[in-house]
Amino acid sequence: MNSSASLKARLELCQRLGIKYVSLANETPGSIVSNEVVPLIEASEEPSKVFVPAVENSKVVEISNAPSGPAAPPKWLATGLETVQAMELTAFFEDIHECQKCPLGKTRKQFVFGSGNPQAAVMFVGEAPGADEDEQGLPFVGKAGQLLTKIIESTKTWKRSDVFICNVLKCRPPGNRTPELDEVEQCRPYLEEQINIIKPKLIMALGASAAQALLKTKDSVGKLRHRWHDFQGTPLRVTYHPAALLRFDGYKKDVWDDMKELTAKYSELTNK
Repeated sequence: MNSSASLKARLELCQRLGIKYVSLANETPGSIVSNEVVPLIEASEEPSKVFVPAVENSKVVEISNAPSGPAAPPKWLATGLETVQAMELTAFFEDIHECQKCPLGKTRKQFVFGSGNPQAAVMFVGEAPGADEDEQGLPFVGKAGQLLTKIIESTKTWKRSDVFICNVLKCRPPGNRTPELDEVEQCRPYLEEQINIIKPKLIMALGASAAQALLKTKDSVGKLRHRWHDFQGTPLRVTYHPAALLRFDGYKKDVWDDMKELTAKYSELTNK
């Protein structure tokens, strides 16, 4: 990415998140200056015309732990920080990963942001982290996650690293209970921003909680399957959560049928 595009993307992200920004002394993408101490940046299309305030007394939050040179990619990114989307996702993670908007912030072990390709054509969205995810800080790493990986890769269209996987909730509900409405409402803007950054061609909602949160409906998976929905301009399909397949083997054919519809739609969109 050239420096103009990189800087422009950083400024646009800060404007969306309400963050006020940024030291250019370090070429590592991106050191973000907290909005507590720095006045608003005035920006234009040209990097040479960007006004950068003095930062000697400013609090700087480093996106990467690397002190210099190329930034080390976070463990949840399938690729490094060479793309606009990767940089934006990393900045967004830094902004929200200490969230305490609901009580789950106090009971979680790790904030589970998501994982995968920041330029993914397809996003898979589940319900919430479970115990394994809470331990590792990554989504779908337990038995249901291993099954999801097999489902994705059985299409021969994507590897797991090609897609982006996340949940509606970023913190584990105690006992893996169903997310409560207020928890979904607090977390939904985070999911919507992830979708806005990645801009996938397709979304697959895994299970009732994910489908209901994205589509703002109370309908069951059974009612929502077999057709395409629209999420803010992105085609969305609904299927059963992999955990349901572990409990009821009969859902496997339904999920495979849904995945065939997903891959067919992907082929249609990419071959235009």
